[in-house]
Amino acid sequence: MVDPDVRTGALRLGRVRDWLLGGALLLALVVAVEFLVGWGPLLAPWRELSPWLLAWLFLLTAMSYGLRAVRVSDYFGARLTGRFPAVLRLTILHNTANNLLPMRTGELVFPWLMRRYFGQGLLDSAAALVWIRLLDLHFLALIGLLILQLGHPSWLWWLAGGLWIAGLGVLIVLSGMGESAKLAGAGRLRSILRRMLQAAPGDPWLIARVYGWTALIWSLKFVAFTSLLRFFLPIDVWRLLAGVMGAELSSVLPFHGIAGSGSYELAAVAALAPLGVDPKLALAGAVNLHLFLLGSTLLLGALAFRLPKGARPAEARAAAP
Repeated sequence: MVDPDVRTGALRLGRVRDWLLGGALLLALVVAVEFLVGWGPLLAPWRELSPWLLAWLFLLTAMSYGLRAVRVSDYFGARLTGRFPAVLRLTILHNTANNLLPMRTGELVFPWLMRRYFGQGLLDSAAALVWIRLLDLHFLALIGLLILQLGHPSWLWWLAGGLWIAGLGVLIVLSGMGESAKLAGAGRLRSILRRMLQAAPGDPWLIARVYGWTALIWSLKFVAFTSLLRFFLPIDVWRLLAGVMGAELSSVLPFHGIAGSGSYELAAVAALAPLGVDPKLALAGAVNLHLFLLGSTLLLGALAFRLPKGARPAEARAAAP
């Protein structure tokens, strides 16, 4: 699902090879589920799931999407002030594309829409997105330490967590390096590196705020996804967290199916099987969790089209093809 303003001739959402590989993963998943579990038995538990619980978990997921927009608004500051509905629209459509398109081509939607809606340069938007993604991975590592603490309690995990959070201070140093005389001057590589470093959050209060939004985003998502997965796979909480973690980290795999199909489930099973969970049960739980993710994605993506874009600035109109 892509914004109608995006002209496919200007924004290439993946190569033919990506779509072929993504389609192959989707087909492999459909066949594997039918052969190993059966689609009928796999989907049967949905009849017993409380609609109120499902609505609550969807609300938590929607809140995490909303907080992503808050994070983007805070990160870019005054450039996006007073245009939160447009930022929310952009953020939801970006995440929708990310969840549906193969091989992470959905990430291209973020800088494209930042230029169309706000006149932000493609490279500057892409650089900011890289830092946001690094903050996502940083917090996911903290959740990994929590999983280790729940599974194998030790004060070492708390110490590691404290040191890991303290390591965020390196962002201040990296941001300052963007103004280094060594990076001044011409040269494409030097220019890209300089702008990448300049896009890093350098203000301690901004880092704290953006990281706080990141923590809330992932906490809400993990609460929702872990609660749903527990309905289909009644195991210990730390194992459930590990399964959700594996599924979410599927985004960094070198291959990513259409709508994440195949890669999402494979990563979840790979995380749960070594923890003593039956791979067939893990597969069934992962597929049902993925169906919830896709359902939420499609619904929120459709609702995003109802949000206003607002008048585009002159720079954005000039940059648009």
